[in-house]
Amino acid sequence: MDFDFTPEEQAFADEVENWLVENHDPVVMDPTRENFTQLADTPERRAFMKKLAAQGWLGMSWPKEYGGQEIEGVYEYILNEALAKHSAPQIGKGVGIIGKTLIRHGSEFLKKEFLPKILNAEIEFAVGYSEPQAGSDAANMQLKAEKVEGGWLMNGQKIWTTSAHFADWYWVGARSDPDAPKHSGISLFLVPMNDKGLEIVSLPTIGKDTTNQVFFTDVFVPDEYLVGHEGNGFQYISEALDLERFTMFTLSPSTERARLLIEWAKEATRDDQPLKDDPNVRRLISRIVTDQAVAKGLSTRFVCAARKGGKPPTIESSQYKLFATQLSQRVCKDALDMQGAAGQIHEGQDEGPIRGRFEGAYRATVVETIGGGSSEVQKNIIARRYLGFPKNF
Repeated sequence: MDFDFTPEEQAFADEVENWLVENHDPVVMDPTRENFTQLADTPERRAFMKKLAAQGWLGMSWPKEYGGQEIEGVYEYILNEALAKHSAPQIGKGVGIIGKTLIRHGSEFLKKEFLPKILNAEIEFAVGYSEPQAGSDAANMQLKAEKVEGGWLMNGQKIWTTSAHFADWYWVGARSDPDAPKHSGISLFLVPMNDKGLEIVSLPTIGKDTTNQVFFTDVFVPDEYLVGHEGNGFQYISEALDLERFTMFTLSPSTERARLLIEWAKEATRDDQPLKDDPNVRRLISRIVTDQAVAKGLSTRFVCAARKGGKPPTIESSQYKLFATQLSQRVCKDALDMQGAAGQIHEGQDEGPIRGRFEGAYRATVVETIGGGSSEVQKNIIARRYLGFPKNF
């Protein structure tokens, strides 16, 4: 495996970096929002995405017939990591999850309806899989989709839908056949978020941003907005989750936090002694730097596996997501351990080390280990599909 970029890939990385420096906007690029910086949830952030679209950088790996450039996915990886490094909105759900799934499984109607809008940054999506009784077990979802003349009538509830309060469309799974086995009775739909039958209720998180509950009351969805075939929704959701685990959990924020921690440790003291001379501190930082390199290797392996085409690589996606998000959380935990009691000072206060950055970051990284499938789910996937363990091991 070659971890180095080709000259062409490096040239693109340099172009993106220069563009982001030239287009820096502190209103849009706020590193203290941690992983939520990727969302285009304000007018300023949506305007930034329009500028990104004008560069021709959205959907670069898509087939040319759908407006893409048919170039290697590594270019999207380079772009997404650069955006994350600068705390800018990222290519997100539309390009990286929903667009690619529609290209593989959507009808021509849905492709014509949504793909051009995604490429032009005209539309934002929310993703609805989790329910109160079906968080990590997506196959247990019970949101009811009842077949009626001309479409489907949906009733029930979703939870932990992060983007519901600003999105335009809802990419949502529902149980369309209550008598089928649980993995076979699910269908996938696209629903406008302004439907009068949807009620969105905010839920605060341990981090600084919010997620949402969404209640469905007689929401009518026309047949044309069924994604793929009825009953195949869990297959499509599984593929989309493989993309989400890689696309939505970039490595750059963790790398930047590690850099901040190292710079702070070089100058910090404890009991009038340089912290950098403490063997425990040196051990923690050595491990962080080593594990950052491992995470980079896992991300590169996903990109290499995705080059082969076909459905997204499941095992590589879960391995990366598990390791990268737990590393992100551990960087913050180790930072708080190094900082001692002062590390508890809330973010934004001058009295705290690095103005309390790691206090806020740690809370945000707890959320990362849950989104896109919890760490326990990733371990189960790796155990069954890679190590060959039985399902009930």
